[in-house]
Amino acid sequence: MPTTKKRTTTSSRTRRAARPTTKSKRPGSSVPELSDDASNQTVAILQNRLVALLDLQLTLKHVHWNVTGPNFIAIHEMLDPQVLAVRAMSDALAERIATCGGTPLGTPGAIVEGRTWDDYSIGRATTDEHLQELDRVYQGVIGDHRTAIDELEDLDPVSEDLVTGQAGELELFGWFVRSHLGR
Repeated sequence: MPTTKKRTTTSSRTRRAARPTTKSKRPGSSVPELSDDASNQTVAILQNRLVALLDLQLTLKHVHWNVTGPNFIAIHEMLDPQVLAVRAMSDALAERIATCGGTPLGTPGAIVEGRTWDDYSIGRATTDEHLQELDRVYQGVIGDHRTAIDELEDLDPVSEDLVTGQAGELELFGWFVRSHLGR
């Protein structure tokens, strides 16, 4: 039985071409509502936040392994859920970067290269020493998240909302740390 090919007529091509189009996007971008410039800026901001969260989850695990002294078990057990939550935040940021047409960079080299802060300096130490330093770490990450929220406001409200939600959760974790310190 002979097969017939469906032919596209000139008029159907014309109809497709006549449909309203969104702003021009670079290949691979999936958010047509964002201009190339807004998309590039959004990706850069989110990549910076991704680096911070990848660094934070490693730091939290480091503290989990190295905390000692009174309240050891409480701190040890408090940190694992934070590690998991920050890992989920990292994943959400990486997926948003990809959605915006970027390439999320999560390799150790990308983390080191993207860092603008000093490495966590405490090894095996008491709960108070780790919690005081961890409070400073959380304050830095939260402050930078808040800066990113301001920068994303006019660029991409979806990314702004994502980072805002993460900031709220990070603030909660910071409060847990300060509560253990009696602050």
